[in-house]
Amino acid sequence: METLTDSGERAQQAAQPKRADARRNEQTLLDAAAALFVTSGVDVPVREIALKAGVGVGTIYRHFPTRADLIVAVYRHQVEACAEAGPALLASSVSPYEALGQWIDLFVDFLTTKHGLAAVMQSDKAGFDTLHAYFLDRLVPVCAGLLDAAAEVGEVRPDLTAYELMRGVGNLCVGAGDPRYNARRLVERLIAGLRRP
Repeated sequence: METLTDSGERAQQAAQPKRADARRNEQTLLDAAAALFVTSGVDVPVREIALKAGVGVGTIYRHFPTRADLIVAVYRHQVEACAEAGPALLASSVSPYEALGQWIDLFVDFLTTKHGLAAVMQSDKAGFDTLHAYFLDRLVPVCAGLLDAAAEVGEVRPDLTAYELMRGVGNLCVGAGDPRYNARRLVERLIAGLRRP
C-alpha cells in the first residue's frame, strides 16, 4: 500500500528534473542574451535571443516578464561568471599574467552589458546602486587575486590596485558602442602596459 510519504517523495522526484530543465533553460537564455547584448546591445529583439537560445519567445517572457528583468538577470549572471572564472583561469593558464588578460577580456564583455543596464535602470537609482555594490563586492577581490598572483611572480608591477585597474578598463569601455572606437584594443594596450619589462 502506497503511503502519503511514498507518493510525496515520488512527486518530488518527478518535479526535480523539471526544475533542473528550467534552470538549464534559464542559463541558456542568459548566455544567449549576454552574447547578443555584447554584439548588438541591450535593445536586441527578444525573438533573436529566443532563436539563439533555441527556445520560444514565450519561454523568455515566462522567465523574465520585462526587458529590464532580463537585463538585470544577465548582469548578475555575468558577475557570477566573471567571479568564478578568475580562480579557474589562474589554475589553468600558463601564467598569472595570462590569466589576468583572459579575465579582463571577460570583464570587457560584462562591461558592455553593464553600460546598457545603466541606461535601462535610469529611473531606479537605488536598484542600480545595489547591483553596482554587488558587482564590486564580487569582482574586486577576484581581480585583486589575479593581480597579486601576477605581482608575486614578477610579471606585473605591484603598485596598482584591482579597483584602479577595473575602473580604468571601465572608463575605456564607455564608448564601446561607437563603431569608430575599439575599446578592446585599448584595454589590451592597458594590460600590456602592466607587464614588467
